Amino acid sequence: MSSFPALGGALTSEITRSYNSFAGADIRAMIGQFQFAELQAISYSITREKAPVYTMGSADPRAYSRNKRGIAGSLIWINFDRHALLNLFYLAGGTFVADKDEIRPQFQSPTAGAAVFSSSLIRDLGPQFGAGTTTSQLDTVTISQVGQNKEVVAPWYSDQILPFDVTLAAANEYGAMAAAKIFGVEVLNEGWGTSIDDAVSEMQATFVARAVEPIQAVGPVVGS
Repeated sequence: MSSFPALGGALTSEITRSYNSFAGADIRAMIGQFQFAELQAISYSITREKAPVYTMGSADPRAYSRNKRGIAGSLIWINFDRHALLNLFYLAGGTFVADKDEIRPQFQSPTAGAAVFSSSLIRDLGPQFGAGTTTSQLDTVTISQVGQNKEVVAPWYSDQILPFDVTLAAANEYGAMAAAKIFGVEVLNEGWGTSIDDAVSEMQATFVARAVEPIQAVGPVVGS
């Protein structure tokens, strides 16, 4: 008979149930029901305005007033043969309302004998109102006229993506689980580049968010 303790007994000890850690390889990022598998790193920071309140006769603050809070962060992901973030929203059917007069790239599928990117820049029908349209005339625009000048399209820039939530789900080999969530993510800036020294193609983006739910344990440890 083996002298080693049973696996279940090890998992139920006070030591194994006290501290649980997660590496990056234990964490998956989800946008809605879709896994953002190309994501390499995500970070956020929370800042808040707090100002001292002074009164006559004292050089020290009497109190601190609490004002606005801001949440911002960054995303870093790997691009393989496509824009990873935009491709995720293409698969999810993500759209936004765009002006028909807006210049946009039209990406076409490569065909036999054609260039890999046989794309072009086009301008759609354009507004029904001339350059001399006044503010009072714009105030009387009807719903049907709005439909003539707007259309639902897929985003072609990251900043056109509508707000989304990012869920970070962690599970390690001991059966411990945790999760965190960032609500209302709005992409602001995006950057990409490549060089002869780069082994991979990375893209970075900054974002602002509405709220953050910090990481916390989810469910009991297996065997507890």
